[in-house]
Amino acid sequence: MLAKGRKLAGRGEEMSAHYAFGPQEDDAIIKHRLLTRTTTTRGEPPLKKLQKKFMSFATEIEKDADNLSDCERLCKAFLQEINTFELPLLKSKVVVDANIREKESFNELRVEIERQILQAQTDIEDLKKQLVQSKIERQHKEECEAIRKLISLQPPRSETERLIADLEKEIADLEAENVACVRTLELRKKQFALLLHVVEELQISIEDEQKSIADELRAVAEEQKMSIEESSGGASDAMAVD
Repeated sequence: MLAKGRKLAGRGEEMSAHYAFGPQEDDAIIKHRLLTRTTTTRGEPPLKKLQKKFMSFATEIEKDADNLSDCERLCKAFLQEINTFELPLLKSKVVVDANIREKESFNELRVEIERQILQAQTDIEDLKKQLVQSKIERQHKEECEAIRKLISLQPPRSETERLIADLEKEIADLEAENVACVRTLELRKKQFALLLHVVEELQISIEDEQKSIADELRAVAEEQKMSIEESSGGASDAMAVD
């Protein structure tokens, strides 16, 4: 007999059930009840009642007395008890067949659920990959949008080309001016070198002239000195004669 005890718990707690027998003992008890058709502890078990009917019928047959009516009565009672005993067996067979079909359906459902779980896991992995790819594409779109905004802030292409052409023309003018300046500088270098050469020759000639003038002055001074000495010598001779 299966005894159940329930324990009330507070809100948020689960109801706990305590059983007098373990799962294996429960299975054995249920199997014994199905075989013996003993569904309740009150009254006589059906199998025992069938056994008694059969024993009564067999005992009545073995008697030598003229008891045909009693045998027929006991036979009908035995057959009726067999029918009564067979009906729950047929019901049990129907229940067993239904349980087998339900088990097969449950197994098929379990296989289908496992397949769906695997498919869902595969779909989740695919969605994860799609999410990563979507994030990358979104990042690329955001970068493209930022670049587009920067480009929209820039002047038109025609204006940029015009500015480039003006700059190229200005660069060409500057290069031409640079070439002219280089040539002018080279010419000035040559002229300056020539000027230095002329100055140097002029300086040499001036030094030569100054030297010749100094020599001439020195010679004149020597001549004057000699003439003074000569004049002073003649005067002394005259004074001595006097």
